[in-house]
Amino acid sequence: MEEHPGQTRRFRLDIAYDGRPFSGWQTQASGDSVQDELCRAIGSICPAINTLHGSGRTDAGVSALCQVAHFDAPPGWRMNGDEWQRALNTKLPATIRVMRCGAIASHFNAQFSALEKTYRYEIVTSDVLPPLRHGLAWHQREPGAIEDLAAALKLYEGTHDFRAFSAKRHDGKDKGRDTMRTLTVASVVVDEAGSWVMHFRGNGFLYKMVRFLVGSAVYHTKGRISLEEMSHLLDGRDIGAKAPYCAPPDGLTLVAVHYPEAFEIF
Repeated sequence: MEEHPGQTRRFRLDIAYDGRPFSGWQTQASGDSVQDELCRAIGSICPAINTLHGSGRTDAGVSALCQVAHFDAPPGWRMNGDEWQRALNTKLPATIRVMRCGAIASHFNAQFSALEKTYRYEIVTSDVLPPLRHGLAWHQREPGAIEDLAAALKLYEGTHDFRAFSAKRHDGKDKGRDTMRTLTVASVVVDEAGSWVMHFRGNGFLYKMVRFLVGSAVYHTKGRISLEEMSHLLDGRDIGAKAPYCAPPDGLTLVAVHYPEAFEIF
């Protein structure tokens, strides 16, 4: 492709993926993450691009409707966003798709420009888990009352120390990590199939945090953990305390990453 003098151009990618085949978003030595697949696809089109920045990690098995990332195209590389989208989707496995791509302001950062994120967690409560839901929902045949679940979720809203509702990364930063987060939404609805669908929106999420929030709320409905015990974990005063229940990754989906309007590409 013909090049011309100029500056690098930054592009925002909105990416959807089925997380089941991958070891998570973050690049791995094994090369089997979503980020690895995208980096290979971008590099096959423009070898000069060797860095892709995501809005944050998702765990192994977790899916996304809209993960966000950015990369910088070198001066003279004249592909526009639509051309990048089409080209990348021909290189990616069917389980990953670039849903939107567009040029963005050079000071946009997929991680640090984000204001909030929204996650969804789905629980199938029927006697039989439909085969097409395998790996995409947590199967709970005999959950407790949804009113109890809603009461537990309500505890999470607001600003809390979520240290007890997270797992250590063992990256050398666990001891000093800021574990205060603000959740503006922690709610549940029952869909037309009778499944429980939870939504969490907040200014940040710790490692496995949503899964611990879901696990604790569900086991509260079974009488395994009380609201008082959950409130105690949320006050953060017992540094070593940990929530005892973590939901599987199967039902978790990153729904959206929220940015100031100036950083929207559509």
